[in-house]
Amino acid sequence: MELVQLLLPLRDHQGQAYPRALYDDLARRLTDDFGGVTAYTRAPATGLWEDEAGETVRDQVVVYEVMVEQVDDGWWKRLRVELEDRFAQDELVIRAQTIRRL
Repeated sequence: MELVQLLLPLRDHQGQAYPRALYDDLARRLTDDFGGVTAYTRAPATGLWEDEAGETVRDQVVVYEVMVEQVDDGWWKRLRVELEDRFAQDELVIRAQTIRRL
């Protein structure tokens, strides 16, 4: 079993919140394709990184999770590229890890 996590920004580069419909549409799509999704939206995580100019950039993200039997790398890569366009991001993180149900 694999756990796929999508880290999604809450705000654009100007600090404006993204429309709720972006998240709702994604949740609906993941539910339709995989039978469910868990969205951690109440307590956003804070990401920090250094940009090319050496400045520290802060971003708040929410996490969507989906459990799958096998990861189709191509499908998830296409989704990542699509979401990068929708959220106007240079890069979004979608990661997968092997999990074991207890």
